[in-house]
Amino acid sequence: MQQKPNSNLKWVERVSHLMDEQFRIPGTNFRFGLDPIINFIPVAGGLGGFAVSTVLLLTMAKYGVSRKVLLIMTLNIILDSTIGAIPIIGNIFDFAYKSNSRNIKLLREHYVDGKHQGSGKGIIAWIFIILLLALILVVYTLWTLASWLIDII
Repeated sequence: MQQKPNSNLKWVERVSHLMDEQFRIPGTNFRFGLDPIINFIPVAGGLGGFAVSTVLLLTMAKYGVSRKVLLIMTLNIILDSTIGAIPIIGNIFDFAYKSNSRNIKLLREHYVDGKHQGSGKGIIAWIFIILLLALILVVYTLWTLASWLIDII
């Protein structure tokens, strides 16, 4: 089982917590972070959340997370970003689907529980290409929705 580089990945956990679970609605167990809040800012919010998630993913890849984990993490980010880009539905979805927290759970399973063994260093370029294509899809979706909204106004 690989050992988790303690201090180097602690900031990944802190940023993930900030983005997905920093705040709690009093009297409930429902938690949310900055990600759904910044997503209310058209275009910049979605792209900002995508950028933070991508940096977290690339950092985790740097420390040898397995290929399987990297692929699942990438899918989490793509799902969060593409559905999150849809006005109103995406805002609601962002409060419920916490891709960064899901990715931290996968990270813990890899390092603590010994699941998902292997290294993903050989597919980092592919992950980058997939995320770049997802970014293009998100920008295109936002552009199309903005054009549609302008046309109906």
